[in-house]
Amino acid sequence: MAREQRRLAAIVAADVVGYSRLMGRDETGTLARLRAHRKERFEPTVVRHGGRLVKLTGDGALAEFPSAVDALSAAIEFQQAMAEANREQPEETRIVFRIGLHLGDLIVDGDDLYGDGVNVAARLEGEAPAGEIVISGDVHNAVAGRLKANFADLGGLALKNIERPIQAFRVGWNAADWQLSAPSPAAPSRVSRPLPADVPLNLPDKPSVAVLPFQNMSGDPEQEYFADGMVEDIITALSRFKELVVIARNSTFIYKGRAVDIAEVARDLGVRYVLEGSVRKAGNRVRITGQLIDAATRAHLWADRFDGALEDVFDLQDRITESVVGALQPTLRQAEIERTRRKSPASLDAYDYLLRALPHIWANTVTEAPKALTLLEEALRLDPDYAQVHSQMALAYGQIFRSAIGDARETTRSLGLMHARRALAVGGDDSAVLAPAAYMVAIIGQDWAGGRAALDKAVALNSNSAAALMFRSNVLAMLGEAQAAIADAEKALRLSPLDPTSFLPQVGMAIAKFSLGKNEEAANWARKAIENNPRYPISRIMLMAAECRRGNRAEAKLQFRELEAIIPGFGPTTLARMCEVYPPELGRVLLETFRNDEFLTLL
Repeated sequence: MAREQRRLAAIVAADVVGYSRLMGRDETGTLARLRAHRKERFEPTVVRHGGRLVKLTGDGALAEFPSAVDALSAAIEFQQAMAEANREQPEETRIVFRIGLHLGDLIVDGDDLYGDGVNVAARLEGEAPAGEIVISGDVHNAVAGRLKANFADLGGLALKNIERPIQAFRVGWNAADWQLSAPSPAAPSRVSRPLPADVPLNLPDKPSVAVLPFQNMSGDPEQEYFADGMVEDIITALSRFKELVVIARNSTFIYKGRAVDIAEVARDLGVRYVLEGSVRKAGNRVRITGQLIDAATRAHLWADRFDGALEDVFDLQDRITESVVGALQPTLRQAEIERTRRKSPASLDAYDYLLRALPHIWANTVTEAPKALTLLEEALRLDPDYAQVHSQMALAYGQIFRSAIGDARETTRSLGLMHARRALAVGGDDSAVLAPAAYMVAIIGQDWAGGRAALDKAVALNSNSAAALMFRSNVLAMLGEAQAAIADAEKALRLSPLDPTSFLPQVGMAIAKFSLGKNEEAANWARKAIENNPRYPISRIMLMAAECRRGNRAEAKLQFRELEAIIPGFGPTTLARMCEVYPPELGRVLLETFRNDEFLTLL
């Protein structure tokens, strides 16, 4: 079942006061005026403040914003614009809006939004007087002292179909502070940019991200230190990924306390992606939210929230940082792949070819590996010493090697090792390069000690790298270090639970459990790996072995037939050859397991 997508956002719900009465008097004229106000005032104001129009609902509208400051600024500007537009209109024909504003978690369904956050905003809108704005306490905490507005405390309101009382505030402002000077959607009404960037910076040739200061929504100044420390830790952790360009703290903290436009931030700093978030403390509990935004499209690529107790604040910071970083790295990678797919072949560079090859590598099959090699060879033609490309080529050759025979087997072994060693030579200080290359040194080079040492270095260079941990988990499991393998696999899955390569740590778990004699658990982990990648043969081999031990010959035979369908020419000899890839002790155990089962007597 797909994981429910959620994100934190500020929601503006607007509605026309007395719409039925207006339509009853002049249906055609009312509808025409409403459409004009939406087109000329509401929608441009939303765009100027970095918002997105979610939907129109007859006489109302729903919009979302990346921050509460942006949302309330837009709401005040719109009400101000409506007041000016209505000044010359007869009272009986005036279209007057009331607005509710809330900051909360939303459920994302395509372009639409649902959930408690939307419901609260809509109910607050119903509490607003004509031409005014009512906001929730969460919004008040986020905007207090940051806008030229005043707030009247309405106490805890009992809203329809909302189980808990909602602290609410009525918003007031001085019209002189919000005078509009014929703004256009392309000219945001913002604070001045803190950085002089008259000419946009060139985007790097790899994913680039800026982490903005997190908003302190607690109303507690002490939490500023906690929020700032969280951002510093995330920046430091992301910086360990050499395939990312991460803007330094000194540049991003210039934006602290400012109402910013994501597109402007990206333009000023020369990045493609922006991470923002908030910290909220309630009693002894703290909630951290984060969201990653593609600045070019304003699309939310990832959002999540993390809750914990404050007894050990530093441990909490570490856990949240680990979770955020683990989720962001594969999210950025997938976003880059999608971006590259939209480029024409004539405009591809070495990095683009690498990105296009990755899905074929992740498939981890003998049929997809040649497709990856074709793309990777183009990348090396453009950049012969591209360490990450050499590393991925080693993986692709390793995937072909598993079922190759005769001269082809030795050729693929030789080519795989050549690229693996080249990767280690030119990219030995990069965890993302080291891990797959080291894995191939162990698997096809049968240099288990050398591969293990290089994987240890990869993890030491970046302890937040799910890739380094998943490759090491497999090698440790094969070497019989089951408990250490399980620890690596668990951390890899925790760091990157939605990673397209999550079947690899799951296989590591299956091998480790098999080595410990926990055959039912081994079978369960192998099944999980098969669900994530049905065509990866090692998962099915481990499931066969576990089921043979359990006496479940029917399931073992079924997996053997599946392998026949996946691998051209697969048979008992191919299975035996695959077992030889493992360290001698594990290979012997697997072969004995299969020979002891009557349906594999040919072995």
